[in-house]
Amino acid sequence: MSSTHRATIFVASFVALALLTLLSLGLGAESLSLAQLLHALAHPLGGGQPERIVIGLRLPRTAVALVAGAALGLAGAVMQGVTRNPLADPGLLGVNAGASLAVVTAIGAFGVSTASGYVWFAFGGAAVAAAVVYAIGVLGSGGATPVKLALAGAALTATLTSITTLVLLSHQDVFQQFRFWQVGSVAGRSLHDVGVIAPFAAVGAVLALVGGRMLDVLALGDDAARGLGLNVPLARAICAVAVVLLAGGATSIAGPVVFVGLVATHAARPLAGQDHRTLIALAGLVGAGLLVASDLIGRFIAPPGELEAGVVIALIGAPVMIALVRRRRAVMTA
Repeated sequence: MSSTHRATIFVASFVALALLTLLSLGLGAESLSLAQLLHALAHPLGGGQPERIVIGLRLPRTAVALVAGAALGLAGAVMQGVTRNPLADPGLLGVNAGASLAVVTAIGAFGVSTASGYVWFAFGGAAVAAAVVYAIGVLGSGGATPVKLALAGAALTATLTSITTLVLLSHQDVFQQFRFWQVGSVAGRSLHDVGVIAPFAAVGAVLALVGGRMLDVLALGDDAARGLGLNVPLARAICAVAVVLLAGGATSIAGPVVFVGLVATHAARPLAGQDHRTLIALAGLVGAGLLVASDLIGRFIAPPGELEAGVVIALIGAPVMIALVRRRRAVMTA
């Protein structure tokens, strides 16, 4: 891919994301004109109704969707590259399950009831779960191979999900609070919550882009990668840390939103070609736009209420995953 073609793709992606962001800020139960929106953004301390809607309500949820969506898109591209599995999603490393159990613990044991309180517990649970999966994966001969990582992640996810379900069934009051986080939503968060996870997401994004060149080499196979001088365990460790920071941060603030990483990566792949750095960066932009669009659609799909972004993205992602599985089966049987 030429540099001109790559630049054109990224400029078009940024423009599309900017337009989606403006729509997210301006549309909802009470839609605003472009003039009202721009005035509210230019005078954020104004006391009018447009300022309260834009600055107080829509700006935080749009910021959450942008940061969480970008993080999940980046994490999905890294996950598919490091596991060499086109169906991989951040949940594969037990991130969602670890975060969910940590949130249940926060509610039941410590009485946490706010989104800002969930963030640290969810992030910690996601990080610990991914670290355990990687530790299991490196055991035995061959180190952390893609198959071993996938199996370890599936086993830990099943275990943690069972424990979480047991706790919820035993404590109805915990379930009532947990279900609002579990469904996956960008509403009800604050800019402070975004500020908490933004540094982790930024470091994760840098590591993901650094790991992109390593993933290009890993795609040739472990033996070939070693022959080219790549430290394979270190490369996988860097990618794993990136996924933990990105997916853990996104899950902590938006809940266990599924399919964003899967759909964003496959949407970006035809445009990015074989360069993982381009794929990872583009998947981040697509993921941000996807979650913003899902939140926007959810505001209108079930009036007078709203449908959470996590539900909307699941309705989009499930058919995509089914199509990918059918296509892979067709290739294998051909």
